[in-house]
Amino acid sequence: MLVFLTSCVDDDYNFGEIQAPTNLQISAEVVGATEEEPFGDGSGRVNFVATADNAINFIYDFGDNRQVNQSGGELTHDYNVVGVNEYIVTVTATGTGGAKTTATTRVEVLSNFDDPVTKSLLTGDDTKTWFVASGEPGHLGVGPLDSFSPDFFAASPNQLASCLYDDSITIALDENNNITFNHDNADVSFVNAEFVSQLGGGGPDDQCLPVDTSGEKFVNLSAASSNVPSDLSTGTQMNISDGGFLSYYINTSSYEVLEITEDYLYVRGISGSSGGPLAWYLKFTTGNDGGGDESELDTQFEDLVWSDEFDLDGAPDPSIWNFEIGNGNGGWGNQESQYYTDENAIVEDGMLKITAKAESTNGFDYSSSRLNTLDNFDFEYGRIEVRAKLPEGGGTWPAIWMMGANFPEVGWPECGEIDIMEHRGNDQDQIHGTLHFPDNSGGNAVGQTTIVEGVSNEFKNYTVEWDDEQIQFAVDNQVYHTFQNSSEIPFNSPFFIILNVAMGGTFGGDIDPAFQESTMEVDYVRVYQ
Repeated sequence: MLVFLTSCVDDDYNFGEIQAPTNLQISAEVVGATEEEPFGDGSGRVNFVATADNAINFIYDFGDNRQVNQSGGELTHDYNVVGVNEYIVTVTATGTGGAKTTATTRVEVLSNFDDPVTKSLLTGDDTKTWFVASGEPGHLGVGPLDSFSPDFFAASPNQLASCLYDDSITIALDENNNITFNHDNADVSFVNAEFVSQLGGGGPDDQCLPVDTSGEKFVNLSAASSNVPSDLSTGTQMNISDGGFLSYYINTSSYEVLEITEDYLYVRGISGSSGGPLAWYLKFTTGNDGGGDESELDTQFEDLVWSDEFDLDGAPDPSIWNFEIGNGNGGWGNQESQYYTDENAIVEDGMLKITAKAESTNGFDYSSSRLNTLDNFDFEYGRIEVRAKLPEGGGTWPAIWMMGANFPEVGWPECGEIDIMEHRGNDQDQIHGTLHFPDNSGGNAVGQTTIVEGVSNEFKNYTVEWDDEQIQFAVDNQVYHTFQNSSEIPFNSPFFIILNVAMGGTFGGDIDPAFQESTMEVDYVRVYQ
């Protein structure tokens, strides 16, 4: 068990009769040792067994800047300093009441392992900082031990909790050529559900927890102990001292390096006990933008099947657009401040114009409009493109989005929601593309953002391309978010379209007291299949 569990364990030690462990014994078996090769087979591997009467925990200090804290006394450790080296191993056994007994043993072991390439790429021959590759598909995944790929789950870009993506890990070389490890997690880490209760969480859904990652640690490299085929792995394993871990807490400090380049790191760690051990996969990048470069949208949908070009002046076409009136029983679930009317939207000059105004309306301080195509038009799979110019002003919240046509029957988020474009006047140049569905809705939705300048000064094309395999979000045909679709989530049925401008609320934020009015202009809405 990692050092991060120590505080929980120590709390238990303080109860009951104070009883120090007795008869502490340590045995060490150097793997491959023979009369001819007394220091082993060159793997640097040593099997340790510690036993003691009345012991409930053992702390191993292996004499190479690494420690392990665990309830059982049996484990295997890899030494990696090349050549025959002597290490003093200290084992501390803890009994009830926190009483401790310590013993030491000496081991001499041969390590022929050396991987200067991985060492250089990890550290940049000096210092390098790594971030979770949040923009990459499969930046966190899990699978069975024998498949060597995340067959059970692979995260879509930016799908997981933000506490995972706030991490930075700096790996460097010190003056003695040791690999140092410093982990800045902003005091909170994303914790695997199996270990939430051990770290003080309230339940498996409470996975962003305070975890102390302070202090410099060390990384030792050793030969990987798994059976990953050589063409899928470097064969090198990272071992982090003092309970260190790579961003996602899975109760391990050892990670096999599957792939590493100047700016990319892909690792595999083994963890889990309740349902048997699993293989966990993590991707890192040296860029703090999460990787996942934007690319040109290569559409598969070319046939225009439906559109509204807003060519006829007057009210929006009632055969297409429904007005939603009111404040939606408390701000549409988001504490929004506007009252929607059928008077704040008009078609003129070839544009649909939705205007949010600061004016007293039915007990609210702001008015606006929200239109949808429910029961008039919906579609399943295709490319929807909306050309629009956005409003501006603190607190404005324009949105171009879709919900499942079964919303009246199943409700939200069961129907699914695809936010083609959301924007906050308080964050002028940032565009959001987001998906909401069961277990991933509201603040836990799966989203990505992109920086686009001039969204309130000129028209931009906001696009979603959607099929049974993936959903892509783009601005002016530049893809910035790709989500892997599946049959288990509600994005495989017809969706209808919604256009609105909200004010304030949980997403729009504080409204500028000087705000008077601002308009979202929509040139067209087009659907291709």
